[in-house]
Amino acid sequence: LQIRLPRVLLAGLVGAALAGSGSVYQTVFRNPLADPYLLGVASGAGLGATIAIVAGGPAVHQLLPVFAFIGGLLAVAATFSAAGSLFADPRNLLLAGVAIGAFATAVQTYIYQAHTDALRQVYSWIFGQLTTADWPTVISTAAYLALSMSILILISRKLDALLLGDDEAISLGVNPRRIRLIAILAATFATATAVAASGLIGFVGLVVPHLVRLLIKRATNLALPAVMLAGGAFLILADLLARTVVSPAELPLGVITAFIGGPFFLLVLRARNRR
Repeated sequence: LQIRLPRVLLAGLVGAALAGSGSVYQTVFRNPLADPYLLGVASGAGLGATIAIVAGGPAVHQLLPVFAFIGGLLAVAATFSAAGSLFADPRNLLLAGVAIGAFATAVQTYIYQAHTDALRQVYSWIFGQLTTADWPTVISTAAYLALSMSILILISRKLDALLLGDDEAISLGVNPRRIRLIAILAATFATATAVAASGLIGFVGLVVPHLVRLLIKRATNLALPAVMLAGGAFLILADLLARTVVSPAELPLGVITAFIGGPFFLLVLRARNRR
């Protein structure tokens, strides 16, 4: 109850956040290959966590999620600033996110080289881990995600209008710029919260939305609750594999999701190129 249950619940929460955010990003950017880390959240959170680890001290484990959360949000703020506006064209946001992510990664690499003694701990966090899961982390993560995920579910019907294009969305009474901004901020907040709790876990936000749409034959955001449930189940299963495949050792959670998500990413890309 004190060790295993918090870890299972945290895996479910993080998986739901990443899958739901990925589904929303794919709608907002009209790109089936979009994932929750597009706007520099991953690189910013990784830089924040690296600074916390290098700072050291007995309180590093308590500070790490805080630094990661702040780093992720600052990176997204820098992305919006570089794109020129909170209402910037999605393509400009993508390009700005790539640039900010590259810059944050460069700074992070520099810190690695200056503090090689902290490399192992940094890499452990970067590849995703739930070994430090406890009840305070579960409760705080659940509170933040309840807010952001609720917002995304409430606007899911309006998000579907974006799939038709901005002109059609306006004709349906939807303000595409405002809905796009709310969706990006809520999804990014959810992603930063997940990253702060578990480290960087890739491919969940890319793989799960596609699998759910294939299974239930619904391409709309009304399937968002199902995507979140599937994301939670997916990451709980991945965490089980991470703990047991090379037991008594433990694989980084990001390695398991990459083994599954990498080939799936290539299949989606190939299918898109055929179309």
